[in-house]
Amino acid sequence: MAFEGLSDKLQRAFKKLTGKGKLSEANIKDAMREVRMALLEADVNYLVVKDFIKSVTDRAVGAEILSSLNAGQQVVKIVNEELTRLMGGSNARLTWSSSVPTVFLLCGLQGAGKTTMAGKLAVHLKKSGKKPLLAACDIYRPAAIKQLQVVGEAAGVPVFEKGTQDPVKTAKEAVEHARYYGNDVLIVDTAGRLHVDEALMRELEDIKSAVRPQEILLTVDAMTGQDAVNVAQAFNEKLGIDGVIVTKLDSDTRGGAALSVRAVTGKPIKFSGTGEKLTDFEPFHPDRMASRILGMGDVLTLIEKATESLDAQAAEAASKAKQPYDLSLDDFLDQMQQLKKMGPLQNVLGMLPGVGGKLKNAQIDDQAMKKPEAIIRSMTPRERRNPDILNASRRKRIARGAGVEVQDVNALMRQFEQMRKMLKQMMGNKRGLSRGMRGMPPFM
Repeated sequence: MAFEGLSDKLQRAFKKLTGKGKLSEANIKDAMREVRMALLEADVNYLVVKDFIKSVTDRAVGAEILSSLNAGQQVVKIVNEELTRLMGGSNARLTWSSSVPTVFLLCGLQGAGKTTMAGKLAVHLKKSGKKPLLAACDIYRPAAIKQLQVVGEAAGVPVFEKGTQDPVKTAKEAVEHARYYGNDVLIVDTAGRLHVDEALMRELEDIKSAVRPQEILLTVDAMTGQDAVNVAQAFNEKLGIDGVIVTKLDSDTRGGAALSVRAVTGKPIKFSGTGEKLTDFEPFHPDRMASRILGMGDVLTLIEKATESLDAQAAEAASKAKQPYDLSLDDFLDQMQQLKKMGPLQNVLGMLPGVGGKLKNAQIDDQAMKKPEAIIRSMTPRERRNPDILNASRRKRIARGAGVEVQDVNALMRQFEQMRKMLKQMMGNKRGLSRGMRGMPPFM
């Protein structure tokens, strides 16, 4: 996951300040030296690092420690606020045209993931009730149009294409097509190059003049580090971009581009790609990203993912249950299915406060839930509804059906019983709620 190395180094630097009653210049100088090195190693732009360290130092030197915070926590608070400011302060939303369709022009270098991001943006907008249309204006890259058609089919979004026709003409016709067929959003996928060149820029400028996009969104690959910042600066100078989409923030990248782009170009990061699926696409929240970097987790995004993934029918069935703790194995299976919809387990766990940094060397197997699923599916409907009837012979039969050992079945049943008892205790009295939460494992 992005920022793991940076997060670890920052947390080590802050631990050295724990227990100090007041911050001195010497304390700050030592801590900021480590923070500076951590940011540079994360591939953050040198000038950005210089300004950032100065801002933090100016605020921290001589700061009185709040009664509820020790010196280390006070520095974390200041760094968190400055990181948030560095990345834009708040989520920058898309703007909309007063006339239909609203046109979003996607640009970037070849290989940055523009075509996939076009599909992801379309899926994101569909969720909010929009009716997007994709326009294929990359006529140079082999199979680029076919790729957009495949992405569009997977996203359930129509694609307008005219083969190798002049991209400027195709973009114009796409606007008319969208207007005629009632598509209120047009997403234009343009050609990229391995390097920024004049021919590419001229074509993009011509498309911009022809369709007058509401926003020009630059797609940059987080794995390219400082090159991503240089690309953003070049595109902004030529086209005047309105925002940035950063891809591959789920990868083992240093993440410096995400921290530098806003400061260097003045343009906000609006979205980030966090996985391979079309749904692995998030609005970029600087405050939440700062919290992730500092090991504080990202509970708000986790809640949003859970809300999006929660099956409405399953939620309704749960709300009608006679007792909240009257859990069946069918319910247990449903919970596992809902968790899988939220994305890779390592990404989900990384949003929990205090957990993300501990996962650096952990191998989180997304196939881990296959065994308990197989065990439950090997049971009869009656056994799932009433697990108390699972005697030794039934457990042997279930183990054979699932291709596991009897002890695997026993382990699952122990975990299930522990969850049931905990829920019963939590719902039985108010004091039990707090005790149950303290004893709750970080994830089940």
